[in-house]
Amino acid sequence: MRRHMLVIAVVATAATACTSSDNVGQVPAGPNQPAATPPSSAPAPGGLRVEEVTGGLDHGWDMGFLPDGTVLVSQRGGKLALVSGGRAGASVTEVAADLSDVHARGEGGLMGLAPHPDFATSRRFVTCQAHAEGGRAVDVRLVNWRLSEDGRSATRVGELLTGLPVNPSGRHSGCRPTAGPDGALLVGTGDTARGNLSQDRGNLGGKVLRLDWNTGNPLPGNPFLNAANPRERLVYTFGHRNVQGVAVRPGGQQVFVAEHGPTENDEMNLLRAGGNYGWDPSRGGTVGGYDEDVPMTDLQRFPNAVPAVWESGKTTEAICAVTFLSGPQWTDMDGAMVVTALKGAKLMIFQLDQAGAVRSVTIPPEFTDRFGRLRAARTAPDGALYVTTSNGDNDKLLRITRG
Repeated sequence: MRRHMLVIAVVATAATACTSSDNVGQVPAGPNQPAATPPSSAPAPGGLRVEEVTGGLDHGWDMGFLPDGTVLVSQRGGKLALVSGGRAGASVTEVAADLSDVHARGEGGLMGLAPHPDFATSRRFVTCQAHAEGGRAVDVRLVNWRLSEDGRSATRVGELLTGLPVNPSGRHSGCRPTAGPDGALLVGTGDTARGNLSQDRGNLGGKVLRLDWNTGNPLPGNPFLNAANPRERLVYTFGHRNVQGVAVRPGGQQVFVAEHGPTENDEMNLLRAGGNYGWDPSRGGTVGGYDEDVPMTDLQRFPNAVPAVWESGKTTEAICAVTFLSGPQWTDMDGAMVVTALKGAKLMIFQLDQAGAVRSVTIPPEFTDRFGRLRAARTAPDGALYVTTSNGDNDKLLRITRG
């Protein structure tokens, strides 16, 4: 594999942070919402070093780092790839798995992936995938798999959770599973472009779910655990549009999600257990269809909704995955939040204060026109940042470190 390396000088750009308040009254649990503080313009940090680990992927949607140093990658069209290592020149092996039921259309298909916490002994991982029967889209579901010892095949262990809504077109399918700070499985979902789902706590669309890795059951501490509807018991937060990224901030309990806006105002949100994030294209059930002229966080309709910690403003970047940089090798970027963008075709680096308020955003400009659309972002055990492209033609897995 031909090796590409470049050193990227990171320039600072100012971003707008929206106000926030500590006013969600449904449940007392969850991290404190950051105080409303406008961000400053960050000084340009040193360069980033970008290596092309491998190419030949098809819309690499997510990745998981395995104990032997290999990287498992889900591809939206319905394939799993095992990358032999995390450095330039790695080889790719297609993992044989029965994915014939994947409904790969539009934004849906084989999406998020996360190794189980006990992968070292169980070889298990979970995928989030749109499911079809007889050529008809049925739902989005979480599926448990076991990877063979040689990494060449995966066996379906069973469905962890079924019944997440799906749009036959694939629109707003979500779907990102991530290990929570307390051993839970957190799953960000999409509203499938249906106006009444996000505010309906009995429906799993437009939510962040919190469940048990092994059983798919709701966990103690979930805000609606005593609800009559068993689906509602899984809900951690609601009122979302299309959650594409979920990440836990190192060293604490804060969980951030990246969320697509309609024609403006992509959002970064800090989760509060039981919080309503204010998306309601049904206008309280008063209009049919999918009215995307409503605010992403409708504080008039929902005065107690949780405001975003950052908005993209009068445009959208189609922000996607989110992760955190961690380790002394990142120097002044240690602890920064990284967000990928599809439409914006860029990497965004957020500096946060202790409460989670956005202080600055920097954008490495070379990403904008060199790599195209960026989707997955995960931080490896050694602290390196890995990102996938999502252009549909020879997509790449990139390794990013400090220069």
